[in-house]
Amino acid sequence: MFDFRPKLQVTIPQTGESYACAIGESLLKGMLRLGRKGIPVGCVNGGCGVCKIRILSGSTALLGPVSRAHVTAEEEAQGYTLACRVGPSTEITLEVAGKMSKPFSKGIPEQAAPPATTTK
Repeated sequence: MFDFRPKLQVTIPQTGESYACAIGESLLKGMLRLGRKGIPVGCVNGGCGVCKIRILSGSTALLGPVSRAHVTAEEEAQGYTLACRVGPSTEITLEVAGKMSKPFSKGIPEQAAPPATTTK
């Protein structure tokens, strides 16, 4: 099904990522719909705070309540919000507020090199 809603550009300078997000769609869902990366993904429902961002330019529309456990009133006044709870009203430039990667990684941990041996 094609989404006919108008779309606005969202840019994440930290990662160089840019994508089109529909008006009425959350910034996080717009990114996920296109298979893009840049904003960390958690519960996608406002409960975990993983997708915390700061709006650098542009304006957003609130799509659901933003938990004060993750974004204080002071932070909100400074442009912080949750990407899963806001959609674009204009073109957006944002920065990710938290860590850009998860605190764990899949794969084999690096092995320590064996001690060097010397011969005399």
